[in-house]
Amino acid sequence: MRGKTPVIAMVAAGVLGVAAGGWPVVRAQAGESGPTTRSQLAAAVADRTFPAPKPGSWTPPKPAQDGLPAIVNTIDTQERVVFLTIDDGYEYDAEFVNLVRKEKVPIMTFLTSRYIDGHGQYFWALNRAGSPMENHTVGHPDMKTLGPDAQKKEICEASDAIEKQYGRRPTLFRPPFGSYNETTRRVAKDCGVKALILWSAEYYNGTAGPGVGFNGFARGDGGQGFKPGDIILMHFRKGLAGQFRAFLDKIRKAGFRPAALENYLPRSLGGNAPDQGGA
Repeated sequence: MRGKTPVIAMVAAGVLGVAAGGWPVVRAQAGESGPTTRSQLAAAVADRTFPAPKPGSWTPPKPAQDGLPAIVNTIDTQERVVFLTIDDGYEYDAEFVNLVRKEKVPIMTFLTSRYIDGHGQYFWALNRAGSPMENHTVGHPDMKTLGPDAQKKEICEASDAIEKQYGRRPTLFRPPFGSYNETTRRVAKDCGVKALILWSAEYYNGTAGPGVGFNGFARGDGGQGFKPGDIILMHFRKGLAGQFRAFLDKIRKAGFRPAALENYLPRSLGGNAPDQGGA
């Protein structure tokens, strides 16, 4: 009976699922919560970690002077690195998870929490492949059109859902459409957010961008190509694995590599780096 499957069997199934490149479809025992089962699996499947920046090669973003979450859209670094961030969550491409794991590519997911329902294990597998799960609201509204209570509900409830499902509360928030105001920053702080992450360039994977065509790449400053420290926006769309593979090849041919954004953000801004900076 499914409700009485021993935990050790579920752990084994999860390990085999990860080893085979899929994501484990795991059920909790009757009366157990999801996080309890995930904690058993976590003991068997190690987290991915990625290199920290070279000492002296970067200048970390600074906290905002008003005490609210800082706005970050690029990293000041001398290294030829870019940061790949993927928004929303309405497509579920197993091949993409396999690719991220096999290539050991650091990415960051800004998850719209409504997509957890029915697909929680997909994002669990992506998280175990190395992607932090950060906040992109519950339902993807334009935050500037909402009042304080509605904005707080969108951010706090998304963080609650992500924390419950994946065991870590988001510290970073990306407002849908890049749209925010001072109210957004204020209520985001109340929800535990330390920085709003925007972007300096976008890869229009699976769609056409203005002036760049299908699967085009565009910089926010109107320039061409990659620049060190670019935070690049992508989306979960149909065919993501193939799009990602082609874009990764383009990054590498340009002499760049993806790096883990969380390792270039100080702890005061929700990252892993020491607050004293890159020294």
